[in-house]
Amino acid sequence: MGRTLLRVRNVLKSWAILFGLCAVLGIVPLLAGNYRLLSIFLFCALLLAGAGYFYVDRIALGMVGAKELPRGEAPALHSTVERLAALAGVPKPKLYILRDGYPRTLSAGRGPRGAAIAVSRGLLGAATPAELEGVLAHELVHIRDRDVLIQSTVAVFAGAIVETSRIGGLLQRSLLFALGPLAAAIVHLFLSSKREFLADEAAARLCGSPHGLADALIRLEQTSELVEFQASPTTEPLYTINPFAEEGLAALFVTHPPVGDRVRRLRALDPAWREKLRAA
Repeated sequence: MGRTLLRVRNVLKSWAILFGLCAVLGIVPLLAGNYRLLSIFLFCALLLAGAGYFYVDRIALGMVGAKELPRGEAPALHSTVERLAALAGVPKPKLYILRDGYPRTLSAGRGPRGAAIAVSRGLLGAATPAELEGVLAHELVHIRDRDVLIQSTVAVFAGAIVETSRIGGLLQRSLLFALGPLAAAIVHLFLSSKREFLADEAAARLCGSPHGLADALIRLEQTSELVEFQASPTTEPLYTINPFAEEGLAALFVTHPPVGDRVRRLRALDPAWREKLRAA
């Protein structure tokens, strides 16, 4: 029942954002009293909302520069995702590749029947099979519970708000200081760090052990310090951990709990590990 409620809530939140966009676009003609223009605005807004819902995965993946990964290039990775998806009870999502050395993975889409997972070359080269399985299971849980829908919607919407600052010309920086906090506030209004703890726990149960994911989180945090990374901070909710340095504008968009807290919770799922801690 708890998982079902979570999924329904995520869907409702996403539609709230899309219809909120329609309402905002309808304000100007409504205030002007031009109801013919209002009907045109609302029709266009509904088309935009529908397109956003059905193509949110492509928009989000385009924001991070992901390319679809053919099965022939990584058959083992496709097989692993296929097996984990069957265990999670969801269709196998599309696989995408991020062709850079920064170790990261992310998921985007609208739910089990319209989602994708993107993995970077850096992660494939750094992670052990158990670690890779752990992060893939984590992303599949986000897809199963439709966290991916609200995460993708919020990331795209916040990104659009931030990009609006570019129309400011010489005032771009000032506009960014105004729009950045607004976009960040929307992100935190709709996303809670609790979703990561829930996905971690479900992924550990899916894999049969919490240690693969726990080790992967540590590796992602450690190796990310060695590789330079640049992207829009509004994409932060899409990743397994926060890949951005927590300073400046990027600090406003952090929705992931500290890796240390997540690792401790994962280790605690193992009774043997708890006994080991008590003995120490």
